[in-house]
Amino acid sequence: FIVNNYAYYDAATHGVDFDGMLASLKAMPAGAIVVLHACCHNPTGADITSAQWDLVIDAVTTGGLIPFLDMAYQGFGAGISEDGAVVRRFAAAGGALLVSNSFSKSFSLYGERVGALSVVAASAEEAARVLSQLKRVVRTNYSNPPMHGGKVVATVLSTPELRALWEDELAGMRVRIKEMRGEFVRKLKEKAPGRDFEFVREQVGMFSYSGLTKEQVEALRAESIYAVDTGRICVAALNSKNVDRVIDAIAKVL
Repeated sequence: FIVNNYAYYDAATHGVDFDGMLASLKAMPAGAIVVLHACCHNPTGADITSAQWDLVIDAVTTGGLIPFLDMAYQGFGAGISEDGAVVRRFAAAGGALLVSNSFSKSFSLYGERVGALSVVAASAEEAARVLSQLKRVVRTNYSNPPMHGGKVVATVLSTPELRALWEDELAGMRVRIKEMRGEFVRKLKEKAPGRDFEFVREQVGMFSYSGLTKEQVEALRAESIYAVDTGRICVAALNSKNVDRVIDAIAKVL
């Protein structure tokens, strides 16, 4: 495969460069596989809107592209059903579709590497051919995956009481992350009134492109605060006990 990038993030606006993204999709050759984050975009935290998804689905469908939806954070955005809506919309549009689910975060099973690859094919015959190729890949990569994590997820999802408890706990984490975004913005506004970080509040999911430069990130390390050189921070790692120290350190390097 020849792997290319498509336009997505606009650092100047701290949001999605949707015009650039749409132009990139329309320029792709038919049959190209395009990887899209279904929700909670990693690393930016910037998601496209429902109306923009309509245009993306149309561009992918009319262009003969094959969508590969990466969904590692379902439930951390607006809700389990809401975050999965784009999958249903692509399926309704027809055509081939691949969906990669990860339960590492939503079930706190990061070390178990639990997930699923779902494929929608145009026909039963095509599905059989795809399955045979997937089996070849599985056989050469890991043959038989560990069963423990998968059984944990299957048990929770198939047991009404456990599923209800899991959904409630996931909702609690989703709300907590949103609250920490708000707290981050509020406290940073107090410490650095000349800077606008409101975009962090508008982002979705566990991560945020904070707008910090590589030099600022390096300076933060002297304060024992660590982020990726791109300025990506993990909002989920913030809590009431560490947020003030993080804010003080960021304000110091701005």
